Amino acid sequence: MAAHLSYGRVNLNVLREAVRRELREFLDKCAGSKAIVWDEYLTGPFGLIAQYSLLKEHEVEKMFTLKGSRLPAADVKNIIFFVRPRLELMDIIAENVLSEDRRGPARDFHLLFVPRRSLLCEQRLKDLGVLGSFIHREEYSLDLIPFDGDLLSMESEGAFKECYLESDQTSLYHAAKGLMTLQALYGTIPQIFGKGECARQVANMMIRMKREFTGSQNSIFPIFDNLLLLDRNVDLLTPLATQLTYEGLIDEIYGIQNSYVKLPPEKFAPKKQGDGGKDLPTEAKKLQLNSAEELYAEIRDKNFNAVGSVLSKKAKVISAAFEERHNAKTVGEIKQFVSQLPHMQAARGSLANHTSIAELIKDVTTSEDFFDKLTVEQEFMSGIDTDKVNSYIEDCIARKHPLIKVLRLICLQSVCNSGLKQKVLDYYKREILQTYGYEHILTLHNLEKAGLLKPQTGGRNNYPTIRKTLRLWMDDVNEQNPTDISYVYSGHAPLSVRLAQLLSRPGWRSIEEVLRMLPGPHFEERQPLPTGLQKKRQPGENRVTLIFFLGGVTFAEIAALRFLSQLEDGGTEYVIATTKLMNGASWLESLMEKPF
Repeated sequence: MAAHLSYGRVNLNVLREAVRRELREFLDKCAGSKAIVWDEYLTGPFGLIAQYSLLKEHEVEKMFTLKGSRLPAADVKNIIFFVRPRLELMDIIAENVLSEDRRGPARDFHLLFVPRRSLLCEQRLKDLGVLGSFIHREEYSLDLIPFDGDLLSMESEGAFKECYLESDQTSLYHAAKGLMTLQALYGTIPQIFGKGECARQVANMMIRMKREFTGSQNSIFPIFDNLLLLDRNVDLLTPLATQLTYEGLIDEIYGIQNSYVKLPPEKFAPKKQGDGGKDLPTEAKKLQLNSAEELYAEIRDKNFNAVGSVLSKKAKVISAAFEERHNAKTVGEIKQFVSQLPHMQAARGSLANHTSIAELIKDVTTSEDFFDKLTVEQEFMSGIDTDKVNSYIEDCIARKHPLIKVLRLICLQSVCNSGLKQKVLDYYKREILQTYGYEHILTLHNLEKAGLLKPQTGGRNNYPTIRKTLRLWMDDVNEQNPTDISYVYSGHAPLSVRLAQLLSRPGWRSIEEVLRMLPGPHFEERQPLPTGLQKKRQPGENRVTLIFFLGGVTFAEIAALRFLSQLEDGGTEYVIATTKLMNGASWLESLMEKPF
């Protein structure tokens, strides 16, 4: 069992176990020795469900990455392709199968689509003459992957673009399917709230799916009280700002992929006397980041400025614990000290790692450029000089800073100003195209279509009203001992999380006027529970709300929701689900058109 998945009110090991069982059943259908050919994008998400040991138990002997031409030689009976339903991948599979057929002894081929079978893909395989080669063609519905005890993600990298640019509802259908799976395992969710067009669609799909399964009403006592569906485009601002929590900054600077981060190795090299720094490792240091590690669970959601003092306190505690060995006199005391040693050594290793990571981050956050960029962001978010060309942005373009950084700042300015004056927008666009190349004209078009970069239309700027009513900018932030969610951005309170907080109490009726200013409908649906399953809450027992971000969520928003979950008088604990864990850079990259 993965202990870090079961520390909350909702034991997500139950979901992980259900998904693993489905995988085992499929592997057992393909009797005999096996080689798996992976679509590379799936290896990370699968690693969170099933380690190699589980595959080995089911006769998986070899694993390859899906590539063109011939497969590597493998003395196995079955070859199984694990792939997303993408047409370009079907061409590669066909090439692999045809070259195997020429190679000699017949193999059994199988195909597992994740998360859905696709008729278009099967047609492509048929056109290429290989569809009949597959004994099993099935789907593996890996819709929601448990990342931590309160966190689930679909890891669908194209979800935002599909929903808001291409009007493609595929990822919304998968979100609805994932929610139906959760209800099958954890009981019907009595109340659904939502804000946004996509939220409305997902709720409609769930209600329709529930009607189709009326006969199989599940009699599980509901664990969740509420579901809150939120469109990403209700709050476009938050992901554009630089996250200032420890986990958020690790993601901003190095990128966290499927709970792992790769870091520069030289910071982690053991220092030996007299080696003059020779033989420094060249392989990136790969660390897993989740709440299974005690220290990480303690510091990940803190504002980065509060992390140093925690690390130095920990260092004192650990060195005092090691000093205890001098006081151990009797055999019993020595024995007790030795039994604690593995835990103490793990704690010391963990402290060394996080001290190194904190030093790496500090090198970035203390740089002049980081400070300048943050100052501009915070001025925009607090409403200063949002309506004219910004000199820092001009300077970044002139010095040809990374395009993503420039776009992020301009989009932030646009969102904080409900769009830019036409001449300001034209000026920025012209500067970008002349400096970075005209091939980026499609990217600018995408950003405009997504509402991130747009001209100010005749209407007034609603953002100041929204900011004031929902208290989205707080001047006095306590980063060390926070009293409000705005600590995660040192001043900016994520609108998405503020909506969750206000829904919990006093309810959305109190902000009806502001809700109407935000895009998309807001709604409430009730799902009737079978008799005898109505929930009676014990005095002092918190409600459990599942909040689903359609289009992606940042680690800073997750930290803000965890902060609300831990409030003494908060009354609500949150479990977070999303189509993708992301930051401003990875989000905008997903909207950029690759130059041909």
